[in-house]
Amino acid sequence: MEITEILGYVGAVAIGVVLGLIGGGGSILTVPVLVYLLYIEPVTATAYSLFVVGLTSLVGTLRNLGKKLVDVKTALVFAAPALVAVYATRRYLIPAIPDHLFRIGDFMLTKDIGIMVFFALIMLLASISMIRGKCVNCNDDAAEVEYNYPLIILEGTGVGLLTGLVGAGGGFLIIPALVLLAKLPMKRAVATSLLIIAIKSMIGFIGDVENIDIDWGFLLVFSLLSITGIFLGTWLNKFIAGDKLKKYFGWFVLLMGIYVLFKELG
Repeated sequence: MEITEILGYVGAVAIGVVLGLIGGGGSILTVPVLVYLLYIEPVTATAYSLFVVGLTSLVGTLRNLGKKLVDVKTALVFAAPALVAVYATRRYLIPAIPDHLFRIGDFMLTKDIGIMVFFALIMLLASISMIRGKCVNCNDDAAEVEYNYPLIILEGTGVGLLTGLVGAGGGFLIIPALVLLAKLPMKRAVATSLLIIAIKSMIGFIGDVENIDIDWGFLLVFSLLSITGIFLGTWLNKFIAGDKLKKYFGWFVLLMGIYVLFKELG
């Protein structure tokens, strides 16, 4: 077994830890791990990411339901439009994108590079909102939840589209929406985001099953390692304040976005 393959499976555990700790960011690790360490081409990697992140998030959700941290009503309002968007994107939009998009001089922008660059740009925008934005009710676990339904539905649709395009669970976009639009305390937003991610990631993966040959043996092993990691992540979550958690999350996303850009365009 090569060192990159070993690091890839270590990365699977890290994906679960990140999901359990911050309620998102698993896909930010999953796609680079699959592409750069395990040498899976990006379109297939984004499909695998949906399954791994979706299944791992479901396990985390079941743990958080027992702790009464999941706001099911908010999750359903957000997830409903996201489900439609993510399935349609994976089933129809991704297969319709040409393999070669355009050429600039000697540089050819391919479908694979385009997906990774778009993924990185979304991460950079999300990181800025998390680092600079005010964290309402971050540490007030008993705060009253307020709903801005039109914006929550709009955000859900947008996240569903992005999830379909780049295979991201969308936690790095969902959490800001839950904190800013539904006024959820940070730790409840983390727990609720896992339910949303689980639902729409698995629906998006269903759209891929009809288009991609799946290596189920590899995918299940990778997912089981990630599930192991989420137990550690949810335990660590108890010891970090919500406002610090938000900013740590933002810096993590920023660094990963910069890395992906340099890797693809450097």
